[in-house]
Amino acid sequence: MKKTAATLSLLVLAACATEPTVPPTAFRLTSPGMPDNSMLPPKSAGNFAKNPNCTGQNVSPPLAWSNVPDKTRSFAIIWDDQAGRAGLGVSHAVLYGIPANVTSFAEGELGGAPAGGRFVPGKNTLGMHWLGPCSPRGNAPQHYVMTLIATTVEPGELPAGLNKPELLKALEGGKALRAASLAFRFAQ
Repeated sequence: MKKTAATLSLLVLAACATEPTVPPTAFRLTSPGMPDNSMLPPKSAGNFAKNPNCTGQNVSPPLAWSNVPDKTRSFAIIWDDQAGRAGLGVSHAVLYGIPANVTSFAEGELGGAPAGGRFVPGKNTLGMHWLGPCSPRGNAPQHYVMTLIATTVEPGELPAGLNKPELLKALEGGKALRAASLAFRFAQ
């Protein structure tokens, strides 16, 4: 009897841990080889000399997306840590002007300088376009939410250097078509 109850409990827990079924036509953001809520490797941590918690190589995860909404002209990516700065939040990445024909970024591509017109660099909390996680040592894993926004904005329409509030303001009035998100976790 105890064995049956334990087995049933494990089955219930396993069912809760499975990812919900996603319609095959849904606009979706993925990271090849890293399911939603995956732990980022140490190399993905930010590299910022003024912060002792930024101990990595600033290597961005690979990204891919599918089922792009009709009328999409460009994409924007924002990456946030809502628990950062003791709960005040940290914007880790602001990128936009990603042409509609771009449907993926290789590992490390977003952490470097923009190349080939694949994105326009914005400004995160520290004034750069990309910074990997810098969570304090000894904390529980923090969640870093990547959001991809399909827009009607032409790739070169917005100037470089917009921060998150400026970008979101520029996308008001029906310019944002749909969004997809993906969570990563990180701890040191």
